Order: sequence, then structure tokens, then C-alpha cells
Amino acid sequence: MASTSDIKNGLCIEFNNGIYIITEFLHVKPGKGPAFVRTKMRNVVTGRVLDNTFSAGHKITTVRVERRPYQYLYQDDNSFHFMHKDTYEQTFVPSDAIERSEFLKEGMIVEMMVHAETEEILTCDVPGYVELLVTYSEPGVKGDTATNATKPATLETGAEIQVPLFINEGDLIKINTAERSYMERIRNK
Repeated sequence: MASTSDIKNGLCIEFNNGIYIITEFLHVKPGKGPAFVRTKMRNVVTGRVLDNTFSAGHKITTVRVERRPYQYLYQDDNSFHFMHKDTYEQTFVPSDAIERSEFLKEGMIVEMMVHAETEEILTCDVPGYVELLVTYSEPGVKGDTATNATKPATLETGAEIQVPLFINEGDLIKINTAERSYMERIRNK
């Protein structure tokens, strides 16, 4: 158990039968009345953001979570399978629990948030930037670069994004997964 004086950004707490991460907080001591803490919390499972005010001295239940590296192995009908990098223990995550799963490539390292006491996987974070191969794209027309024109391209994972006209099949490109957008073409290494 902790109190409101222990609240800080990144703290995980149990609240309304869910696990929340504190994303913002403000200790307020008004001229009249008791002090309080105004918080913004995000549910780690659903992503829903909640505003809440705790009175000073209110007891809160903290939750110990760990971030662990896992390697993506494969996908079956309704789940993704991962292996812990150090222990080689395999686990699976339901398909609907991973945001931006269309950018997962076999062998990719992801970070999972795990409830330390129950070993329950809470979230699976796809890297912010990934490098993927373009498997299909219409050929660009020479001289058609007067504006920032784009065309659809299919990536090796099956995801489809908009890319500049000069990108061709077989090009390796860097993608911002949060915005689902093209960043740059990767030259041969």
C-alpha cells in the first residue's frame, strides 16, 4: 500500500478492478479545504485514459510490473507466439491484444509489460520504427515528382502503407509504426 504522496509518472496502480499507469499528476493545495492530487491514468490493457482526483493521504494499491524483451516467433489462427530472450520460455498473446500487429516480422524483438506477481502479460509494444521489405508496388513514372505524390505499397508482413513514387519492389524502407507512415529508404548495408 502507498499513499498519494508516492504518486509519480509511470507508477502502476490498481484502480476500479484494472491496472493503470499514471501519465500525469498534480499535487494541489488550495487556500481553503484539504489538499488533493489530480491524475491522468491510462489503462494498460484497454488504453483508455481516465482523469481522477485523490484526496491527500488516500491509500492506493501499487502494482509491480516488469518490462521484458521477447522475440516474435509466429502467428496462428488467433494468437501471436513469442519467446523470452533470456529464459527461452514461450508464450502467446491474443491477436486483438496487440496494436499495430501488422508490422510484426518473425525474429523481431518486442517489449512486453508483465504483472510481476501473476506473470500475466499486460501489453505488447511493437517497436516505434521497423525496417521492412517492399514486396509489391506499382512502378513510378519518371518525372512525376512535382508534388509529394504517394502510392500504395505492400510490405513483407502484409501491411499496406503509402510511399513516395521512387520506392520500388525489393526496397528496404524504415516505417514509423505509430503513424503507419514511410520514414526513409534504407540503402544496401
